[in-house]
Amino acid sequence: REVILFKSEEKKSASEAADVLRVIADKVEAGSVTLSSGSTEVILKVPSQVTLEIKAEEEEGRVLKRSLEVEIEWAEGESEADGGSVTIS
Repeated sequence: REVILFKSEEKKSASEAADVLRVIADKVEAGSVTLSSGSTEVILKVPSQVTLEIKAEEEEGRVLKRSLEVEIEWAEGESEADGGSVTIS
């Protein structure tokens, strides 16, 4: 069962999106991410080991849409993540 704790979707420039990703990266590294919008607030405690998933997709419809998804996940109480290494350039 999946419960969505927080969701946000808004148009931003590529530069603004990069700024948000930098803030998220700093917060993940620090071990705590607070997401808030209006009266909704979610605090996530991020462990030192996580699983990082990076996915690029394209969807053909009226227009060709591409997406780049970055997902960081962990199981509560789990201490280690394993998997391959990716290079981003």
